[in-house]
Amino acid sequence: MKLTFYGHACFSVEIGDKTVLFDPFISGNSKAAHIDVDSIKADYIFVSHAHGDHIGDLVRIAANTDAVCVGAAEVAGWLGKQGIKNVHGMNHGGPISFPFGQVRGVSALHSSSFPDGSYGGNPLGFVFTTPSGNFYFAGDTGLTLDMQLIAIWAKLDFSVLPIGGNFTMDVDDAIRAADFVKCNKVVGIHYDTFPPIAIDTEKAKASFAAAEKILILPGIGETIDI
Repeated sequence: MKLTFYGHACFSVEIGDKTVLFDPFISGNSKAAHIDVDSIKADYIFVSHAHGDHIGDLVRIAANTDAVCVGAAEVAGWLGKQGIKNVHGMNHGGPISFPFGQVRGVSALHSSSFPDGSYGGNPLGFVFTTPSGNFYFAGDTGLTLDMQLIAIWAKLDFSVLPIGGNFTMDVDDAIRAADFVKCNKVVGIHYDTFPPIAIDTEKAKASFAAAEKILILPGIGETIDI
């Protein structure tokens, strides 16, 4: 699989002939100013929760691509009000079958509200099981013992975990999360975008290495094989 990082918590994964985009927030991120939002391709867009730094470009990209937008039922309903009809509402549970594989909605310890303050439904993480490989996107979350269930559902090839602290797990808790889900290859997200989540990236990589894990921090706009 190929993963492209677009900054903050936004990335895409190529699964077979499908491109799955996550939490599109690009134009509002000054560190991603070089990314052309309108050139981003997506067949599916998965949304972990309704905060502005995760849905900032959701409607724009959904309209451009006609991608199937997947998220909590409340997110799907909100998208409909924005004129986006190609939606699939979900919640914790599953798995749900898609043409590229199956996706299970899992717990994320966070909050979820739209930019106007209205209720955004339950925040979610996602476990993908596909013929191309399996991965876990935690969404915005603190460390939770529920993560231990994920290894029952899937043998993961990689995990995408927040590492910036303050609003989510920090580096140390992300290392514990990697133990819980039994996956030592981690793509770090949700760090350095704003001052409260600034981290020492070299120290973070060293901490993962000391725990015999790999922390991957792609550059914004970088595509990696994973």
